[in-house]
Amino acid sequence: MDYLKAFAVGGLICVIGQLLIDKTKLTSARILVLFVVAGCILGGLGWYDRLVDFAGAGATVPLPGFGNLLAEGVKNEINGYGAMGILTGGLKAGAAGIVAAIVSAFFMALIFRPKEKG
Repeated sequence: MDYLKAFAVGGLICVIGQLLIDKTKLTSARILVLFVVAGCILGGLGWYDRLVDFAGAGATVPLPGFGNLLAEGVKNEINGYGAMGILTGGLKAGAAGIVAAIVSAFFMALIFRPKEKG
């Protein structure tokens, strides 16, 4: 049942993204930012945690999950270090994912020789 819930919630997030691509003039980059900001806001309000409890990886893996991770990191750092946590919390919480993305992108660029779209 956990797999079904994860699939349904992750799929719903993807459907929302596809509808935004098909029915609006938003670029992919703006939709990406919209999802991360929405996850950050919902995480900051404590609402995204309920979705994570329900769907597990179906809610933590997509882009709103990254926004939630940033919000949780900021909340934890503010509790421990005060206002300075606003600046450091999100980066500390997301550091491993950010580094993994940069390193894998570097190796993919070496292997596949990317070209500009023209």
